[in-house]
Amino acid sequence: MESLAKARIETLRTLLKKEGIDFYLVPTADFHNSEYVGDHFKVRSFLSGFTGSAGTLVVSAYEAGLWTDGRYFVQAQAQLAGSEITLYKMAEEGVPTIEEYLEKNVKEGQVVGFDGRVLDAAFGKKLEKQFTLSYEKDVADAIWKERPPLPATKIWIVSETDCGMSVSEKLARVREKMDEQKAGHLLISKLDDIMWLYNIRANDVDCNPVALSYTFVSKDSAVLFLQKEALTQETQQYFAQNGVIVKEYAELAQYLEQCEINGTIWYSGEDINYFLYKLIEKRGDLVDLENPTTLLKAAKTPVELEHIRKFYLLDSVVLTRFLFWMKENAGSVPINEYDAAKKLDAMRAEIEGFLDLSFETISAYQENAAMAHYSASQEQSARILAEGFYLVDSGSQYRGATTDVTRTIALGTLSDEQKMHFTKVACAMLRLADTKFLYGCTGRNLDIIARQPLWDCGLDYKHGTGHGIGYILNVHEGPQNLRWQYKPEQKEAVFEEGMIVSDEPGIYIEGSHGIRTENILETVKEQKNEYGQFMGFRHLTYVPIDLDAVDTRYMEAADVEKLNAYHRAVYEKLSPYFEGKDLERLKDATRAIEKA
Repeated sequence: MESLAKARIETLRTLLKKEGIDFYLVPTADFHNSEYVGDHFKVRSFLSGFTGSAGTLVVSAYEAGLWTDGRYFVQAQAQLAGSEITLYKMAEEGVPTIEEYLEKNVKEGQVVGFDGRVLDAAFGKKLEKQFTLSYEKDVADAIWKERPPLPATKIWIVSETDCGMSVSEKLARVREKMDEQKAGHLLISKLDDIMWLYNIRANDVDCNPVALSYTFVSKDSAVLFLQKEALTQETQQYFAQNGVIVKEYAELAQYLEQCEINGTIWYSGEDINYFLYKLIEKRGDLVDLENPTTLLKAAKTPVELEHIRKFYLLDSVVLTRFLFWMKENAGSVPINEYDAAKKLDAMRAEIEGFLDLSFETISAYQENAAMAHYSASQEQSARILAEGFYLVDSGSQYRGATTDVTRTIALGTLSDEQKMHFTKVACAMLRLADTKFLYGCTGRNLDIIARQPLWDCGLDYKHGTGHGIGYILNVHEGPQNLRWQYKPEQKEAVFEEGMIVSDEPGIYIEGSHGIRTENILETVKEQKNEYGQFMGFRHLTYVPIDLDAVDTRYMEAADVEKLNAYHRAVYEKLSPYFEGKDLERLKDATRAIEKA
């Protein structure tokens, strides 16, 4: 793999020289700036050998660098070994951003290049202020001789009874937002936003039920661009009945150049690609704002919430059964990380309404769990023994929910430090879940509640505490999130009733162990008084927290009560689904504990 990466980058350098490009950027994105991408778009992985879901490769005549975030530092270091690609650990002290790196290294007259279809407009607009750009060619395509084709899976419909809002209602709400901004047109490129707007789904991206698409909404029309292979007779009739004009996916650029424009065009610079931005820039006045669909879809309807609660409970039952099985069998029967993941995946697939995984199951034993987004393979997978920690982060797509949950369990004797780490993470998760706050708070107001037990010990984790989650959509969904750090470019959103968010603090000790405890929370209204509207969270996840790894010496009395209260709720919710030996296990796993 190392020599392959070297050879491919050398070939790329030769092509860049012919094209007159001095620095070439290869981000992790498709034409829609999606977080996860289909195989056709994994150019960065093809060139570098680094397979993490986030990162940008920068290649010049004399150096290649890879920028990625804290979730992937360990993985990237291992996969880039021998490739001569420098790892730039984003947000670490002394590490330049890509912009800072280019500012320092690009000389006057030199050209910065990228495929304009896979770089977001917001970043491209920053670059064009400083550098000469070349963006109309995918230079790396010539190297990838066996590149997979664009995916084009069949579209299916989410009925109004399953989502609680019709296409016409959604379009009306979007047009209200357009009127507020005095926008005559709205260009949406974000795939999950488009799926939400038209109540459709597909499978063009693994684990993300989306179709490659664009939409251009005006005051009296809605045009949807799809690959013709994705359409069926049923979906064609459905779009016609809803007054949606369907055009071929590849025709968007030509349409934007020729269509009649009346008024301002609204677009989201963080979502549409730079190539499209340069097209619409020529057509008239623009307003760059987050898509109105992003916030509208984040607050789930009562119908969606009803389905979500049902499937999270069924999902919790399955994960609890799996963890009981792991505790009983680890060390006594041969189990490796890969086999454990496949067993859990198969158990979930038996739930009625199961569609797919919501992301590839992270099944990590001992030191492998120190890589926050570790991925075991059939060829490379650690054997699981009756000792140390095992972490599993997993979820599914159902016809009624998208789930996500992480648990870490003890499989044998733990050190005092390991128990302390586990206990602090459990306290962190439960403190955030139990907090109450005034309406108007964003994730930056709340994140510290989870980190405080760890910060008190001089510990931290290099990822956000929480992310929004879609409804039969992407497992990572904005605009709400939980992050502590102020960054001017970081999106923030007020927590609204019906928003779903993950609560997932962790501790990662390289070469030793990783711990993460993740529940999903529903945002609810609490009391309203003279101080304003108070908000809070309700658990959607009901899976025991492993008491074998808890040491109450590291808990305050209030933390012990929070854990006991959570376990009472777990037993109440799950006990109807268990009997016999498993019910006894559930009783023991949710037993009340006392402060040491």
